[in-house]
Amino acid sequence: MARRRFFVETIERGHARINGEEAHHLTRVLRVEPGQKFEISDNQRVYLAEVESARKDLVSFAILEEIPAAVPSVHTTLYAALIKFERFEWLIEKATELGVSAMIPVETARSEKGLERAASKRLPRWERIAREASEQSRRARLPVIESSVDLAHALRQAADYRFVLEETEAPPILSAFPEKRAPSDRVAILVGPEGGWTDDERARITCAGWRAVSLGANVLRAETAAIAALAIVNAAWQ
Repeated sequence: MARRRFFVETIERGHARINGEEAHHLTRVLRVEPGQKFEISDNQRVYLAEVESARKDLVSFAILEEIPAAVPSVHTTLYAALIKFERFEWLIEKATELGVSAMIPVETARSEKGLERAASKRLPRWERIAREASEQSRRARLPVIESSVDLAHALRQAADYRFVLEETEAPPILSAFPEKRAPSDRVAILVGPEGGWTDDERARITCAGWRAVSLGANVLRAETAAIAALAIVNAAWQ
């Protein structure tokens, strides 16, 4: 069985610590004890570490050695239209498990009113969801979860390949991928809200140079489409 992995803020002089609510979870739920070995990441490298002490609000580790970390096959950024928060949080969790590098909520014409104002208050919760999903999926680095932006801002962002998911006629996503692919490639995926893009938004997206692609004939929920697209990109870049 693979060892559990945790993220720490810093590693100093061969030692690291976890405090606060996460330490409480380790000591009261996972029952960690001195002498147990775990993997820890400082969001740069991964190490094998041994628990030195475990108190209610503080768990300290001694670094034993650096261990190899998986290298992402591609760098993906997901620009996802704001949808109901319960479903958006599910999307954050699953996108993190699929290795997304960054996730940016996008305010669109058909996003529910008020979501953009409430989104800023949710950011710490979303970062916590991403952290927990990163530990569960044994990532070496946490994804970046940014504050919501308007569509114009999202459309200006650069990437090697920029795809927008469309419900209307568009070529299959697989046909849009380059023949030569490299781990350094940056792929951006733009996903619309329930109800799709307005005609004005679609014209602006096209003008900005994003390539429209399709996931097939079935109509998918926004979060389902996003996860399907990420999984397809991951598989294509393996």
